[in-house]
Amino acid sequence: MCEAHLPINASDTLHVTNLYGRSKDFGDFGSQIPRQIKSFQENSVKPADAIEKSMNYSAFENAKTICEKLTTALGPDAPAYSAVAKWAKRFREGREDVNDDFRSGRPISVLTDENIEQVRQVIEDDPHSTYEKVTSRWVAHKLSDEQKQQRLRVCRQNLAKFQTGKWRLSDVITGDETWIYHRRIGRKSSNATWISENEPPRTIVRRDRSDPKTLFCLFFKSNGPVLIHKVDKGKTINHNYYIENCLRPVIDEIRKQEKSSRTKCIRLLHDNGRSHIHRDVIDYLTEEGIEIIPHPPYSPDLAPCDFWLNNYIKINLADQENEESLARA
Repeated sequence: MCEAHLPINASDTLHVTNLYGRSKDFGDFGSQIPRQIKSFQENSVKPADAIEKSMNYSAFENAKTICEKLTTALGPDAPAYSAVAKWAKRFREGREDVNDDFRSGRPISVLTDENIEQVRQVIEDDPHSTYEKVTSRWVAHKLSDEQKQQRLRVCRQNLAKFQTGKWRLSDVITGDETWIYHRRIGRKSSNATWISENEPPRTIVRRDRSDPKTLFCLFFKSNGPVLIHKVDKGKTINHNYYIENCLRPVIDEIRKQEKSSRTKCIRLLHDNGRSHIHRDVIDYLTEEGIEIIPHPPYSPDLAPCDFWLNNYIKINLADQENEESLARA
């Protein structure tokens, strides 16, 4: 938000705030100020009288009367009646100015000549880059205060259980679904190379959207994989599919590994996908004696498949001819 005091004459000063909003809305007032100042100067009308007196000192008047006065003073630049009514109500409730409230987002201060020139220089130095690529950045999902507290609470509870020995890392099974392409072309970061000024740029192969890929369900423990399940083409992973083709095989494999056939010590960590949190899935795991580790919303950095395994597999996997060879790899 940029603020300034623009002198109209020796005896009158108007406090100006740059605002951004809908056209004809009083929230647009700051962006209309230059035109209004010019109009006031040409017609020898004091803007402070037209605005402050109409909105602040005459707050006891109804919105219709205030709107008529502003229309008379500002002409086509006057705010709409709905905006006047809104602001008149705010002044009656105790507001004293028309300055914009604080708002989140990119501040106008980043749009400086220096920053613009730096971005332009980057583009000129690297013809293969774009403005979109240079200025883009990853934005994490904005958690609500309640979600932040839930995440903190879950992490502390889980950590305490490991520290006290109630849970063991070897008892945790985690799993998720991921798409894997049959042909590996590398990621943008891995394809980046330095070249000399006169050297031709490296040719980068772009992946086609129609490139063959296969959906896999992967489950693993601290000592290795538990289940690698290939989802047949055309199949959808709903809660029934998840139980029959993922959870049952995982539990059967656990019983093979655990001679006592006990599953009560097993803890399952998966995200909050729709098929994962269905009531039938929860009931099935409860019947099998498997404890579900709570997973806070929008927390991929707490799921090992998301922050480590899936990416590790895709980076190190060689090209495969078909689904069968990909599943065996």
